[in-house]
Amino acid sequence: MDEDAVAQFFPTDEARLLVSPVLDALEAQASNADQTRTVASEVIESLRGSDVMRMAATAELGGVESSILAMGREFEAIAARCPSTAWVLWNHLAVFHLFVGTLGPEHHHFLQQIVELGEWVCFPAGAGSGVHGRIEGDEAVLNGKATFGTGGRYADHCGVVFAVVDDDGDPVRPMDLRFSIVSTSVDGLKIDPTWDGSGLRASATDDFHYSEVRVPLDRCVPWYGANRAESLRTVPVIHHRYREDWVGISDLWLGWMAVGLVRRSIQEVAASARDRRVIMGGKMVEKPTAQINIGRASALLSSARAAVENACLEIDQRIEDRTVPNEADYLRQMSIISMSVEQLAEAMQLLERTQGGNGLREGGSFERRYRDFRAMPLHINVHQDRVTHQLGRFVLDIERDPF
Repeated sequence: MDEDAVAQFFPTDEARLLVSPVLDALEAQASNADQTRTVASEVIESLRGSDVMRMAATAELGGVESSILAMGREFEAIAARCPSTAWVLWNHLAVFHLFVGTLGPEHHHFLQQIVELGEWVCFPAGAGSGVHGRIEGDEAVLNGKATFGTGGRYADHCGVVFAVVDDDGDPVRPMDLRFSIVSTSVDGLKIDPTWDGSGLRASATDDFHYSEVRVPLDRCVPWYGANRAESLRTVPVIHHRYREDWVGISDLWLGWMAVGLVRRSIQEVAASARDRRVIMGGKMVEKPTAQINIGRASALLSSARAAVENACLEIDQRIEDRTVPNEADYLRQMSIISMSVEQLAEAMQLLERTQGGNGLREGGSFERRYRDFRAMPLHINVHQDRVTHQLGRFVLDIERDPF
């Protein structure tokens, strides 16, 4: 089983991809990016302003309007080279989709400007976030911290969710949550490089600190929060595709990243197995367990890849038909990807077992890829515990938890 055989079993035409011109550069800097925790500046600049950055934007916004499946193929190729870069670009495209749906048609010009200038966006709003905004005239003044700002140090803009507070600094009641977009270079905004995860080290998933950051009220809109997906089915949108919830779409693309990473790992483990010797000088390639483990890993990848592709085709057809998604659609795509990533996790464990202690001692890229992969099934959007719990409540006809 050589690299050509792996490519035949998992066919893909990377020459047609928008990211094709920079794939070699992505690969060349991946190891150093992992060590330095920063994607090479020349790679970031080669992506900034390119059509790759505009894939999630529709023609009305000056974008490429790529299909969900086409974007997934791009992520597959990028993650096979540098998962950190894929993670940063994934975040940009997914949250831009969210920003368009949230800000709506009245902010068309501002969103179009971001697209046409080729600017990067991020959305720090993870666990532990807490930003407050007091109203002063026609501005909101923001203070607090937002976490998990993937790609923040590479970004031009960041989304922010804040709770409006009264003169005493206490959140008003009933709760008034709003969303806006601010420049990452605005006075009072500091990005703290806190990301110290075991994998995706160059993803810059850092903390943002707001200190008297001013944002115009006319760029603030209500934040739908937990019922975001439901509200998008009825509010005005710039294009029908923005009725699709960004979490479900991000799941699909995360699935493609996992597919690309595992495919590349299989290629490398298979190639090394042909030349490696085991105890007493035997050939690893002749060991039935190595053959079985690599074969099973390949079968798991084949199954997961087919499921992810089918889920993308379903959503692309829904967009083409202008069908408004429902709760079942949303949960189905999340569950498909959650289980696909679990299959891919088993595949990586089989490859690790095949490498053995000696293979890991010898170094190579597998250890880095394995660390990067481990972050994927743990992401809240596809986390098995969250997804299966929500799906179970839906099937049992019990009201779902807010998140």
